[in-house]
Amino acid sequence: MSTDTLIAEPQISTETVREHGLNAEEYQRILNALEREPNITELGIFSVMWSEHCSYKSSRLHLKKLPTTGPQVICGPGENAGVIDIGDGQAAIFKMESHNHPSYIEPYQGAATGVGGILRDVFTMGARPVANLNALRFGRPDHPKMKHLVKGVVAGIGGYGNCVGVPTVGGETNFDPAYDGNIIVNAMTVGVADADKIFYSAASGVGNPIVYVGSKTGRDGIHGATMASAEFDEDIGEKRPTVQVGDPFTEKLLIEACLELMASDAIVAIQDMGAAGLTSSSVEMATNGEVGIILDMDKVPCRETEMTAYEMMLSESQERMLMVLKPGREEMAEAIFTKWELDFSVIGEVTDTRRMVLTHKGETVCDIPLGPLADDAPLYDRPHLTREEYAAHVQYNGPTYDMPLCEDLGQDLLKMLALPALASRRWIWEQYDSQVGADTAQRSGGDAAVVRVHGTNKGLAIATDCTPRYVHENPYEGGKQAIAECYRNLTAIGAKPLATTDCMNFGNPEKPHIMAQFVHSIEGIGEACKTLNMPIVS
Repeated sequence: MSTDTLIAEPQISTETVREHGLNAEEYQRILNALEREPNITELGIFSVMWSEHCSYKSSRLHLKKLPTTGPQVICGPGENAGVIDIGDGQAAIFKMESHNHPSYIEPYQGAATGVGGILRDVFTMGARPVANLNALRFGRPDHPKMKHLVKGVVAGIGGYGNCVGVPTVGGETNFDPAYDGNIIVNAMTVGVADADKIFYSAASGVGNPIVYVGSKTGRDGIHGATMASAEFDEDIGEKRPTVQVGDPFTEKLLIEACLELMASDAIVAIQDMGAAGLTSSSVEMATNGEVGIILDMDKVPCRETEMTAYEMMLSESQERMLMVLKPGREEMAEAIFTKWELDFSVIGEVTDTRRMVLTHKGETVCDIPLGPLADDAPLYDRPHLTREEYAAHVQYNGPTYDMPLCEDLGQDLLKMLALPALASRRWIWEQYDSQVGADTAQRSGGDAAVVRVHGTNKGLAIATDCTPRYVHENPYEGGKQAIAECYRNLTAIGAKPLATTDCMNFGNPEKPHIMAQFVHSIEGIGEACKTLNMPIVS
């Protein structure tokens, strides 16, 4: 498409490209893909789709090495969540994901929307969520900012999970000075569905309507995916507008409306609007289905006036979903979402062009081939230290918390029990509703949580675990240990381990020692999963 058919916008400068997290080589790739200069909307779309958060450009080369298949696996990595067979025609659907940067910037909303996002990943697949878990890492308790962060994160997890009606049944929390500069907030959801009624994200059917449902779009969370892919600096407070704002009561309505529509045969494909919002959801649906899409931005429900196409496409406003419906089912679907007091709007249709085309106010504001956005996104084999080089790089300085020994073993024990790394976490998990739904058989405090599969005599055992200091000292052995520890947690209560989801949190991949941590831990995780027959499914 020629440039003059696109809406006129300011010329893209080098500074604009840098602000969008793209380097000169990546911008040149955009020029080559478009055969022209992008406008600001197109640049923004490339920016979020090529962020580490969405493209996995530094990690997917190594993630492919993990074992992901087995007789129990119905759907492995690549969809919103993993799916495993639990017998009797039922499936467990689960995934874990991080919301670290948003939680450091604005702890309550960062943690709350982390819970909301992972819930959507699971019920998008057709499952009713039955359990939430978390894995948290904080810095020193006496750090000037840490009390605020701990209080906000715990309140955010409880505030969202308790209100949406899904029990928080397990997790882990640790404290270490390594997290003074950025905390870890990982959220996990497990759901149950009929194995023959799993919903996927691949769009199909030229002319089929593309439908937007849920909450209205606002300006919150714009460039959240790009922010989540960047290193923090002293200007971190300025990134607060990139954090989304969640509403668990709307999420509850969205769960019920989606599951009601899923009980019909109206849905062709469905995707939640998570990181990068309408951009990632539409690109992933079209890419997975090998089709094209055209969206009319004038039809996107907005809660703020005069929103641009750029803002609408990059907004990460919460509680929103994108669907492809069968022709003629729009009226029936709209009635369901209207009943649940949610927005419903047909905003586009499936095409056969393999392109993303956006119109706004009668003008074409975006026309991008889908290949470069997803399948052909940048892929880097980052330099990393060998295991031997990394061992030489690491200098172990002894225990994190100094505790001089004395001759009184009882006093030593009391001192150890008082350490943040060992003290009881009851004061945290008691703030979470672990009993809502009345199917919790074992909550936090044991080796693994257990929830009943409603209406059956089966139970799901779930655990989250990792010892980061092991990974730091020896990533390969630490990766193996993380899998083995979760495996032991499950077997300790009599469960048969079936599969796992990973949620790996590492620093800047452009630093060879950080990339070494990631690569070698992947190798350790992979070996342990193969040995224990516990594939990674998400």
